[in-house]
Amino acid sequence: MITLQSSDPGVCDTPLLVIAGRTFASRLFVGTGRFTSPALMREALESSGAEMVTVAIRLTGVDGSGPDAGILAALDATRYHLLPNTAGATSVRQAVFMAELAREALGTNWVKLEVIGDERTLWPDIAGTVEATRILVGEGFVVLPYTTTDLVTALRLEEAGAATVMPLGSMIGSGQGVVDWDGVRRIVDRVQVPVVVDAGIGSPSDAARAMEAGADACLINTAISRASDPPRMAAAMRHAVIAGRLGYLAGRMPRSDHAIPSSPPVGVVA
Repeated sequence: MITLQSSDPGVCDTPLLVIAGRTFASRLFVGTGRFTSPALMREALESSGAEMVTVAIRLTGVDGSGPDAGILAALDATRYHLLPNTAGATSVRQAVFMAELAREALGTNWVKLEVIGDERTLWPDIAGTVEATRILVGEGFVVLPYTTTDLVTALRLEEAGAATVMPLGSMIGSGQGVVDWDGVRRIVDRVQVPVVVDAGIGSPSDAARAMEAGADACLINTAISRASDPPRMAAAMRHAVIAGRLGYLAGRMPRSDHAIPSSPPVGVVA
């Protein structure tokens, strides 16, 4: 397993991530779907260094009796902050009901909200997402909504009380990376809550690019679970998120349309 040492420059002095008053040292959140076994999932989570782990309510069964019940059994709830996910919900009513079930069964008022508007692309229903966010916040939930890179929607979600805004990098499970980098950057510049890039990340370079846009964290599932070596990919994503965040905080050099010598030509022999 690859780990970062506490003495690595720039790591320890990076501000921690705070969501709804809860502090996270890791800016990599990991999903639990599509691993070939609970044991492999557990090993990948260890390598990732993640503290926030999502579980799909409809797959695991909120009481641990569903077809993927091994996921919940394999997770150490004292170590990981479980984030139930309303994946598969296609209406506000479904999403709210799933969140309420998860709160009763898992004892958490945190929820990753998904309201899907198109089942082929799994594109979010933005109007439904804003409405469900408002309802769930009113019921005392900490809502982390999955959305598009549309700035106005992000602002409406913040107004509705969302604890984060989670714009997609690209379609869920597509591995296409961050298609609308400027859209992510615009959201980061305007909202006050943390921004978490969710969906579509396929490689460590994608994760680094998301973080370089100013994202506060990345949520990654398929890129890790379907890699040839999930634990190794989880470690790679862990490093990429850290590198991207440090790069964003450091501030990249300005772009130039022409070459600029790194050493001035003064003193060159004629």
